[in-house]
Amino acid sequence: MNGEALVADFVAHITWDVLPEPVRHKAWMCLVDNLGATLAGTLTRVSQIATEWAAQRPAGPDGAATILLHGQHVPAAAAAFANGCAANGIDIDDSARYAYGHAGAQIFPTALAVAEALALNGAQMLTAMVVGYEVAHRVGRCWHDHHNVYQACGSWGSVACAAVAAHLMGLSPAQAQHALGIAEYHAPNLPMMRDVDHPAMVKHGIGWGAMTGVIAAELAAGGFTGIPSILGVEEYRPWVENIGQEYLMVEGVAWKSQGYACCGWAHAATEGARRLVQEHDIDLDDIVQIQVEAFHETARLGTRLPATTEEAQFNVAWPLAAMLVDEQVGPAQMLGRRLDDPHIRALAQKVYVVESEELNALCRLFEQGDPRGRFASIVTIKLQDGREYNSGMVDGGLRFPQPGWDEGVMEKKFRWLAEYVLEPARVDAVVDLVQDWERVSNVGQLTEMLGASA
Repeated sequence: MNGEALVADFVAHITWDVLPEPVRHKAWMCLVDNLGATLAGTLTRVSQIATEWAAQRPAGPDGAATILLHGQHVPAAAAAFANGCAANGIDIDDSARYAYGHAGAQIFPTALAVAEALALNGAQMLTAMVVGYEVAHRVGRCWHDHHNVYQACGSWGSVACAAVAAHLMGLSPAQAQHALGIAEYHAPNLPMMRDVDHPAMVKHGIGWGAMTGVIAAELAAGGFTGIPSILGVEEYRPWVENIGQEYLMVEGVAWKSQGYACCGWAHAATEGARRLVQEHDIDLDDIVQIQVEAFHETARLGTRLPATTEEAQFNVAWPLAAMLVDEQVGPAQMLGRRLDDPHIRALAQKVYVVESEELNALCRLFEQGDPRGRFASIVTIKLQDGREYNSGMVDGGLRFPQPGWDEGVMEKKFRWLAEYVLEPARVDAVVDLVQDWERVSNVGQLTEMLGASA
């Protein structure tokens, strides 16, 4: 079998009972992380608009899926779109190593929508998420090698989400191959750096990836045919053929730490500035300049003062300044009502970014999976009395494998996000339900609990 056939066979036949325990644990952790990101993301304007659009596509008497906290029941593809927009709404969702982007914010809403519509159980949903992550790592790696322009997550994510939906729908290997090919052919063209330069709600194209994947599987189930997938290209076979044997998601998914709701390219600069202020007990009013040395993509984020949530996320100066003022970057710092804060704005105006070839080289190694690579920045803070403090080279926390995470850390992050939108008692109830998610008999128990905001 070629690579595409191997992937399709994995999509069609993998089951929860054969997954190694580290894979099961990683899937559960990803479930909790993405659920928290989605709940907090419902506060954003993009979530509201996506919901309003999806609500115009009412589901039939069977097969409805829920838009979390908005109280709408719509077809699975529409729910995946709306929940996907929320999942990436404040940029606190995970990153996948070889896909070089956000996988979970597409995989989770796709799995949730299709599993709910088909009245499936928690173990089936978790298995589908494993399918999604494993396909995402492989197709994303092939995708970035094949395309000359760096494409955002919803492009390769369309194929990963088609795999998720095809698995849950019980498609045969032949049908799954068609679903992958349909999704690849219909995948959105997403020139990522154009949105970095002009941040807008299109962002990573997360909602489109989720919706495209669901529709592709539905079409394949009805006999619609697709092209051979890039996964079957012979030169990419070494990147694909180990699917089902080596689970890349175990060491290849990294989560954003609590308090870092912004583009991962800005994390290192934000962390470097935070450490300097804490270690040297710097009075923020004494700062005259904050210089950030960074790799190219960080420099492209820029230092403009944001007028929208998206501009605040695709930025270096705003999250850095917000971290120093509030000691965290979360929904409270990223939503529109806070963007006029005079203290954060004044400090953000003191930040400027310099591109570093040394850091560029380390970034390229990181992208290739080389252990010598780093997503790093160097921060220098200058004070009114002439003193300067230099952070040295600082990482932003996105490492593969990523140390320091366990169930307690993940639950703490989940509660931090969920408590922006849910009362404490309902947060407790959700935590209790997901704690043993693999034994939940119907995922509708969660969506019923989280259907409306109050």
